Amino acid sequence: MFCNSETKTKTAAMQLYSPLFFPFFKRLALGIWLVWLLGIFLIGVSFYATQMLSFSVKDQFRKPKLFGNGFSDSSGPSITIFAAPRPFEGSFGERQGLAIRSWLGLSPDIDVVLFSQDPSAVSFATAFGSRVSVEPNIDFTFLGTPFFHSMVAKAQASNSDVSVLIDPELILFPDFISTLRFAHKLDHDWLLIASSQNLSYSPVRWGADWKKSVADDRKKLTSQTGFLAQKLQRELCERRMLMAWNNCNLPLHNGVLPPFLYRKGIHHHWLLTEALSSDYRLIIDATWTFSNTYVNDINHVYYELMEASNHSDIEKRNWEFMGNIHVGKLYGSFSFHEANYSNLFRISKCGGNYLLINAEQDVAFSLGDPVSFSLRNQGISGPLTEKKILNCLNVMKSRQGVENCSQKDQLQSSDIISLPFSLEQLLSMRADQNKTIVLAVAGYSYKDMLMSWVCRLRHLQISNFLVCAIDHEIYEFAVLQGIPVLEYADIPANVSFDDCHFGTECFQKVTKVKSRMVLQILKLGYNVLLSDVDVYWFKNPLPLLSSFGRATLVAQSDEYNITGPINLPRRLNSGFYYVQSDDTTIAALQKVVQHASTSNLSEQPSFYDTLCGEGGFHRLGDDRCLEPETNMTVHFLDRDLFPNGAYQNLWEERNVSETCMKRGCFVIHNNWISGRRKKLERQVLSGLWEYDIGTRMCLQNWHRTTRLTSYF
Repeated sequence: MFCNSETKTKTAAMQLYSPLFFPFFKRLALGIWLVWLLGIFLIGVSFYATQMLSFSVKDQFRKPKLFGNGFSDSSGPSITIFAAPRPFEGSFGERQGLAIRSWLGLSPDIDVVLFSQDPSAVSFATAFGSRVSVEPNIDFTFLGTPFFHSMVAKAQASNSDVSVLIDPELILFPDFISTLRFAHKLDHDWLLIASSQNLSYSPVRWGADWKKSVADDRKKLTSQTGFLAQKLQRELCERRMLMAWNNCNLPLHNGVLPPFLYRKGIHHHWLLTEALSSDYRLIIDATWTFSNTYVNDINHVYYELMEASNHSDIEKRNWEFMGNIHVGKLYGSFSFHEANYSNLFRISKCGGNYLLINAEQDVAFSLGDPVSFSLRNQGISGPLTEKKILNCLNVMKSRQGVENCSQKDQLQSSDIISLPFSLEQLLSMRADQNKTIVLAVAGYSYKDMLMSWVCRLRHLQISNFLVCAIDHEIYEFAVLQGIPVLEYADIPANVSFDDCHFGTECFQKVTKVKSRMVLQILKLGYNVLLSDVDVYWFKNPLPLLSSFGRATLVAQSDEYNITGPINLPRRLNSGFYYVQSDDTTIAALQKVVQHASTSNLSEQPSFYDTLCGEGGFHRLGDDRCLEPETNMTVHFLDRDLFPNGAYQNLWEERNVSETCMKRGCFVIHNNWISGRRKKLERQVLSGLWEYDIGTRMCLQNWHRTTRLTSYF
């Protein structure tokens, strides 16, 4: 009875819930089948992906992600083209103007920056408004040649998406901008290079109204692409090479670019080799992709030896070209065999598509389609487009690329690099309108301090300086740095690198060179301001110093007491003084040189003992002396304006520059400290330092990021 009742209850319950119970099981069964089907699908996808990954590892290059989000976006990257033109005069000016107009006509997203210190560049740029600017704040040689490493650094600091470094006479066509736009879509940092081509004439004329001219000739430019491809003479290893890169996170290469002189060859190939060896970026050879040409000229000879200067003697310019080769050898630019050409890709346009081709790995990639085509399987059959691509690849593989340039025999240079200018020539080139020269005498141990001194004078726009080298190492260093330098004929022997400070025998030998050199220049009719390289200049002192007149030696006082006379015995500092060329001054300096030649001390005591008398017998008041035989006056400079290294402990101030500027200082001398390293440390730590030995560039053109550990 009980059981029957229970059974009836269960049956009634099942009948009650059956509308819910059976649909639930149906859904559960369906879900289980879907899970099984999804599992089978995922297993298949996994197997397929594994096969594709295996293929990719074997046949594709190792860069993990090359392509971005497609190529349908019509907007292009912002582009800044950098160039270092010659003065816009004559045929050079016409060709440069033609080239720059061709750049600007390609896209409104293009701006141009001209590295130049010539007024004609400013006049030229004015006609184009904000799209063309002039940048004078890079490093130049004394002949006006820009330094390639300084140009690259400025271009890398650009805020644009893409930087282009180009010869100022290269004409660009519309295929250049389309190539850059495609390259900009690569999801990878890249460096693009292309060799130039040569035309005997320009197929397109850009008139004064360059906007209208470019618009009218755009169809003509496009229609002549085939003509250019067939007629233009390719000069793959020629020194005119275009370089472009995206301004992203990675540097162009590992290391520091040497101080190459622009337009002297070598530097482009050095940079290419280092970029390949460093393997930071994708290196793309676009020589056969777009047209970049220059118009040949029958008068356009010895291109790499010509410079923007009044002194255009080609034979005298050869030292710059050979100097570049010397720098290249010094920094390993001839180790082309170390370059990893498996990282070099060529870019080509085939059937309307852009291809990336790696001849070393026999791999090609179609831009816009991340599917790769293996060149190893030459017999592969497939769609017509794939066959066309393979045909294009075979054509590209048969063409010469920039990698073959590195296999050419490089020019050889002697181990000795010399500046082919005499003292007379350098003086006529460097002296200002008052025939005044600023002279520094330095040895190799003070090469960094010399460069800081030179950079400071350049910043103050003081160009009438000349350096006298007392050893061959500093002479060669100065030549390669583009400094007007003269090697002293009778170089002192045993000049120590570290032990040549005040009081040493080396110091005595070195200082005596200074007065002899000053005397030689005075006899040639030039006024001289002698400045040691450890003298930091806040402003140009020449207008004040020249106001003291003739027959006067104006010198810094070495007196350290705050009060009292500043012309006390042997307080004349021979590391900073000014003299004018006249008979009285020459006679007085001859006496100083004669006295120093028989002394076992430095030349500084000879200045005071000869001109002021031993013990100060010829002193006048608290700040002058009068040499009776020649009637030469010595004037000791105000120490508030020309402080020495011990005066009022200025070097111990928290902000030396601010303190000195408030006082109205013209200069401050980094003396009264013993030892080259201590002197160097004090000046660097004070902030009165203008040269970065890491980048080999003047700091005032860049952010002051000098690594002090580089010095000590």
